[in-house]
Amino acid sequence: MIDAIQRFFSDFMAGDDASSAAGPSLELATAALLFEVARADYHFDDSELALLRELLQRRFDLEETDLDDLMRLAREEAEWAVDHFQFVSLVKQHFDYGQRYELVRMMWSLSLADGEQHHLEEHRIRRLAELLHVSHGDFIRAKLAEEEARQ
Repeated sequence: MIDAIQRFFSDFMAGDDASSAAGPSLELATAALLFEVARADYHFDDSELALLRELLQRRFDLEETDLDDLMRLAREEAEWAVDHFQFVSLVKQHFDYGQRYELVRMMWSLSLADGEQHHLEEHRIRRLAELLHVSHGDFIRAKLAEEEARQ
């Protein structure tokens, strides 16, 4: 699995035309979307990065080195991506509605990890939830569930 991610990134850096057709892995797409939320307020908090690592570990059950690689690649993808289309499309294609809802809930968890509720993070989650076709009601339900879990 991580070999595919590394191959994609190597091909991408080399400018291989075949890599652009292949696109990112599901793990990388998910991680990049989560990084988008964590960086939405222009501040990476250690608590956000630790939680992101924990969420990815739980979701994908990766070895430490694979998790390190995924975190590094996802951060780079999130920073260099022009839009979210390739990530959102892959997630919508492979995740059912319940899994997409859980992804939105993970986004809220990341947003609240630093103890602040920043409007830029909320805006990013709202936009991603819309693109993932998660209803507004479930967007709110995920937010309230994470706020309650923090209390």
